Amino acid sequence: MPIADETCFSGCCLWKVRLYPGLLLDSWSSISMVLSELKNGILFAAILNRTLIIPPVLDHHAVALGSCPKFRVSSPTELRMSVWNHIQQLVQSHQYVSMADIIDVSSLVSPSLVKTVDFRVFASLWCDLNMEDACYGNLCCRMLGRSGSSSGHFGQCRSLLTSMNGSLGLCMYAVEDDCRTTVWTYQQDNDGQLDLFQPDELKKKKKISYVRRRKDLYRAFGPGSDAELATVLSFGSLFTAPYKGSELYIDIHDAPRDSRIQKLLKKIEFLPFVPEIMGAGQEFSRNKIKAPFLCSQLRLLDGQFKNHWKTTFSALKQKLDSLVEEQGHNPIHIFIMTDLPKANWTGTYLSELENSDLYELYILQEHDELVVETAQKLMAAEHGLRSGFLPQIRDDVHDKKNCPFKFKPDVLLYIEQAICSCASLGFVGTAGSTIAENIELMQRNNVCFTPN
Repeated sequence: MPIADETCFSGCCLWKVRLYPGLLLDSWSSISMVLSELKNGILFAAILNRTLIIPPVLDHHAVALGSCPKFRVSSPTELRMSVWNHIQQLVQSHQYVSMADIIDVSSLVSPSLVKTVDFRVFASLWCDLNMEDACYGNLCCRMLGRSGSSSGHFGQCRSLLTSMNGSLGLCMYAVEDDCRTTVWTYQQDNDGQLDLFQPDELKKKKKISYVRRRKDLYRAFGPGSDAELATVLSFGSLFTAPYKGSELYIDIHDAPRDSRIQKLLKKIEFLPFVPEIMGAGQEFSRNKIKAPFLCSQLRLLDGQFKNHWKTTFSALKQKLDSLVEEQGHNPIHIFIMTDLPKANWTGTYLSELENSDLYELYILQEHDELVVETAQKLMAAEHGLRSGFLPQIRDDVHDKKNCPFKFKPDVLLYIEQAICSCASLGFVGTAGSTIAENIELMQRNNVCFTPN
């Protein structure tokens, strides 16, 4: 049954409700930032007993949230519109990669813990969209390929999923609470209380009138709420971070009266990359470096980091001086991951290291054979599709239908992190970088030495 006509849209095609209720996660940044949003999406879906609709990886800075501490953020509706527009671009340009193609969520997905569905499957079922342009594996094409246009109903689907006209009855409940007014909690018995962090100083300077209150997630959207019967519950951003004794948006760190959620909180503390990425990192460490090594992640060109080269290099120099003292004249092997192109190393500390007999430097580049092969394996594996609900293959689609598009996603950054997780001499990251934080988390969990 197509859902192109308005009656079907407003009624949400009740024959499809059996797949859901769903929770739509509108990620707003690249994967290093959105990983925390994915964890929160998994947590929210489990608490509310909803199926998490897993989004694609967005291009870095494609969608901007803004600043929660400054109370200057895009509204949830604006975020939903921006994310949908970018997803449409990814589909039409054949550059769609699911979050679950990169992050391994297989250990979490189960009927008793968390249920998921890939956004491509959701859009195909709900909006009757031909999502073949977002497919690179044969399973995806066999399931989601259509004979019609791939853009015939994008406008209507966008209108529905972005909630431009607000919530739509039993169809879509659009959450408009954001970090300016709300901190989500669970089982803390403080629903409606004022949060510790308030815009007191900004109220005087910029006449901001927001008041931040702590709200219980289950009470707001669970049984008995206005959102309970809505097929899809749609948020804007689920990004949060500690700030001034509180959290910017979500403060759920334990569930004393819910053992299932308590177990899930422990499981989502660390979500690894999929085996293809971790395997590539191990292979480079074992076959290319072939020795104990130090990893240094140097973010030098983006945002605030471009103004702190001296501090960033100083931390690396301090670590290397210590290693030289320990190891004497034996060369120290260093894997460098940086956004500064090698052609621009001249005159920097990296150039000094490269020209010194004390160090042996290694880098990985996007055209290297290992990176290309890993991208191919990743697309063939179709983890994103296989990790969640799958519809039956259509009878009118030939079993051996092959995808017409060949796409190699940019996996360099992920492999570099996997390599750094294997650095037995230590890791030096860029202060304030979420990538550095992720590598440190990987090392603490010994993922390099855990069999795939």
